[in-house]
Amino acid sequence: MRRLLRSLAASAFACLLLPLSAAPSSATTTSVQASPIGMTSGFYTDPHSGPAAWAAANPGDGRAAAIRDNIGSRPMARWFGAWSGDIGAAVGSYVGAADAADKLPVLIAYNIPGRDACGGHSGGGAGTPAAYQSWISAFASAIGSRPALVVIEPDSLGDFSCLSQAQIAERNGMLRGALAQFRDRAPNTWTYLDAGNPAWIGPATMARHLDGAGAREAHGFSLNISNYFTTGENTAYGNAISSALSSSYGYTKPYVVDTSRNGNGSNGEWCNPGGRRIGTPGQTGGGGGAEMLLWLKTPGESDGNCGVGGGSAAGQFLPEVAYKMIFGY
Repeated sequence: MRRLLRSLAASAFACLLLPLSAAPSSATTTSVQASPIGMTSGFYTDPHSGPAAWAAANPGDGRAAAIRDNIGSRPMARWFGAWSGDIGAAVGSYVGAADAADKLPVLIAYNIPGRDACGGHSGGGAGTPAAYQSWISAFASAIGSRPALVVIEPDSLGDFSCLSQAQIAERNGMLRGALAQFRDRAPNTWTYLDAGNPAWIGPATMARHLDGAGAREAHGFSLNISNYFTTGENTAYGNAISSALSSSYGYTKPYVVDTSRNGNGSNGEWCNPGGRRIGTPGQTGGGGGAEMLLWLKTPGESDGNCGVGGGSAAGQFLPEVAYKMIFGY
């Protein structure tokens, strides 16, 4: 009954989250009809996240309570890639657990060929475009009609300077194909293409990248994933991208901001800088124009073998880094 009542209210609720300047389009209409937020009672908190699992396994550690209470108990995105094994089973299990709790899961698809072409620390991905198509199709099918938010391939539109024109065209084709899979197989999922961060690509150029990758078909775009820029810096950037989409392509899209590690802002470094702090927990609305503030990167997870995470691998949970990030030192 709760799901039915929320479903009936979904369209009205979704309208509140869309920018007032949004031009009518088939993509916008689809988003209004399928509101995963209106179908659930808040964001899903993963009891098996890296911070939660570490705190549960190390109850005698003096850092455990702080990590559990300030990070492990917060809603965060779950990243999926080749390490996930059977992607259909992995996604289905995760979304099923969230659905059983009447909560909204946030998932990140991170398996595109040539991943992290510029950064290098998180390289890899599916071996071929065909393999990626099969993988992302299984991903979307595993969600099915259940509500979800999915961010598609962080960094993929910021990496163009490290790709040839043929590789860019191939990547855009894969991203458009991914959006089509979610449209057809996961009707109650909101999809977001990633638009990098305020210091990476100018807003007009990023708007061009988004449009080339099929942003009309996406619900919106994401900002600041695994980075540290303040929410204000990101909303200014997101609003500029939306303006560029409107003026150059005739439509606009809402955006979400990763606030997981932006409590102290950026010091100009992106790879495990010290002195950073956790930011505002996930919430709908963000002030300044963001549709939502979300924890998309897990605080304490390494960016790679660099900075205060020297000797670690990308994605590895580092309790000391997590602990210091709670207090900002």
